[in-house]
Amino acid sequence: MTDETNVILYELDGAVARVTLNRPSKRNALNSELIAALKNALGEADSSERARVIVIAGAGKDFCSGADLSSLKTIREGSIAENASDARDLMELLTLIRSLSLPVIAAVHGRALAGGCGLASACDIVLANANANFGYPEVKIGFVPAMVMAILRRNISEKRAFELITRGAEIAAEEAKAFGLVNQVFPDETFAEEVTAYARGFEALSKSAVSLTKTLLYQMDGMPFGEALETGVDVNVIARKTEDCQQGVARFLKK
Repeated sequence: MTDETNVILYELDGAVARVTLNRPSKRNALNSELIAALKNALGEADSSERARVIVIAGAGKDFCSGADLSSLKTIREGSIAENASDARDLMELLTLIRSLSLPVIAAVHGRALAGGCGLASACDIVLANANANFGYPEVKIGFVPAMVMAILRRNISEKRAFELITRGAEIAAEEAKAFGLVNQVFPDETFAEEVTAYARGFEALSKSAVSLTKTLLYQMDGMPFGEALETGVDVNVIARKTEDCQQGVARFLKK
């Protein structure tokens, strides 16, 4: 995957929609073109009748190194309006991932830094190879990992989050797993196969049930306990009337 004429590569492999950041010479750094293409690919995958899960990966040596130089120039030279527009591009991407009906897996190899770490953390599941590194180095240039902090704070404890975002250090995959940033760490030599096998685990599951579960989980965030339970009642009733649930219950009762 070295042809960078397409900044995003999209492939539907059975029920697995593979979305690859394709700027390997730039360590898949985020710019407006890449973010726009990524949004489009995610939307296409989510609307596919065949797809059951989305896997985001990076071409080349790294998953994503964060902001492109063009974005850094905007920080330094752009107007307030230009900086706001640039920041909103990333915000909309992070919001989109959570709003998709399909589960989204980040398959992280190499480095996932700054906005790249935020992109991985925004995914529903993070799988990493043993040599992956994660970090938020923004403070080293006087910047703040502002939007990605909203994701980070929901992934890990307050003290772990404070440590990561104020010290700007990189942490290895196993440490990131201990922090709660990573779900599974796989060996380098079998990483691609392990990711595929993990993703295909969603093929046997109800698409509607997974979608409703994802929506409810994030919808409950910040709700008072009673309101969360009431919302759960509503989703419970909706789930009971889906075709998948009706057929699943029928199969169970025949046993």
